[in-house]
Parts: sequence; C-alpha cells; structure tokens
Amino acid sequence: MDEVTVLKPEGKLPGHVAIIMDGNGRWAERRNLPRIAGHKAGEESITDIVRSASEWELGAISLFAFSTENWNRPDNEVEFLMSFNRNLLNNRVEEFHERNIRISHMGRRERIPASTLQAIDNAVELTRNNTGMALNIAFNYGGRAEIVDAVRGLCADISTGRLQPAEVDEERFRSYLYVPEVPDPDLLVRTAGEMRISNFLVWELAYTEIYVTEVLWPDFRRQNLADAIREFQSRERRFGSIQEE
Repeated sequence: MDEVTVLKPEGKLPGHVAIIMDGNGRWAERRNLPRIAGHKAGEESITDIVRSASEWELGAISLFAFSTENWNRPDNEVEFLMSFNRNLLNNRVEEFHERNIRISHMGRRERIPASTLQAIDNAVELTRNNTGMALNIAFNYGGRAEIVDAVRGLCADISTGRLQPAEVDEERFRSYLYVPEVPDPDLLVRTAGEMRISNFLVWELAYTEIYVTEVLWPDFRRQNLADAIREFQSRERRFGSIQEE
C-alpha cells in the first residue's frame, strides 16, 4: 500500500515501540540472493518506519540493529553490517535531525569499528538537543549485558560511597541502564514469526505487549506498523492487577 494512504491509527498510541527486525536472511534466501542483500533491502523498512513513527508523534522507537551474539556470524556478514549501519546513519542523520528526532545508542562501545562508532557518535551529538521522537539504536547490544553493565556502575558508586545499598530500588537501578530517560516499551514488534525476545531489553520488557508478525523485515512498512498498533489498542493492559488500566 502506498505510504501516503496509510493514516495514523486513531486512539491512544503506544508511547514507545521496540522492534526486533528479523527475517533479512530468509528474505534473501527465498530470492536466491546472498544474506547481505536482505540487510540492504531492510534499509527501506527502517527509513519508512522511523518516518511513520515520527509523523505519528510516537514518543520513542527502539530498533535492534546488532546484538552481542551477532559477532558469531560469518566475518563477511559482520563486516557488512558494520558498514551498512555506518552508511545508513551517515545517509539519514540529516533527515532525522530535520524531523527533530533524538538519536541514542544502546549497547557496548567495545569491538565496534572506529568509523562505525564515529557515525554513531556524530548522530547522537547532532541530535542531542532535539525534542521530538527518541530513536534508540541497539547496536552491539544484549539485554543481559545491559544488566551486567548497570550492576557494574551501581557497584562502583557503592564502593566509592556515592550510593548506599539501602538506596537501591527499581528506579535507582533503572538509572544505570543505557537509556534510562526513555520509558519502558509499551509494544514490542517482532517480524518473521519468531516467538522469543532474543535477549532484547530484558529489564525493560517486564510489562510490554508483544506482537509477532510473519512479515519479514524487508517487507515491513508503515501499514504493518499501523496494524501492530491497532492490535495493541485492542488489548486490555492490567500490569498484574485484576482491574482494567
């Protein structure tokens, strides 16, 4: 469907949508193409979804771009993903900046090539003072790694006396996460039909609604995002309570 004809979903929108962009490899294999062709095709989906979310005034989008486990993929694919994400940021950062989008990096900095890290840092710095939608790019990210890094930061502050153990609660712990200022996701979208969270936002997904679609990521567009949001709107969120939200 032409993106112009896809209207903003009516009703209350999720403030924060997290997306596991899965299915690039399968998309390529079904077309007898190399896996990297699927990643290339996924760029259009990323751009369309970021534009749509910004135009619909969602509060935040988090994209799972490269996991800590993805280093185990073939060297040529890892090298491609490093350059792909670098080029995507370099090519789109001015547009995203014009849309008042604020870009943040979620993940560890080590192992990321200098040129890719520079592109991430440039995008973060350029958009730092923007006041529109937050775009969180999970790159070299693992949910368990984030918790470990948070614990390390917390322990360091306790050891220096800046924090007392009795002061540690959920909100204090949250302040040590990668992007603590962004609220937890209301909705997690996973493409390509897999029924798992794959070590993504392990702490933050405690009460997130999960939506899984068989659509492969390179085919995912704003109509699919609208469908996911409408499904989210049809659900009754109780957060552990027997009463309605």
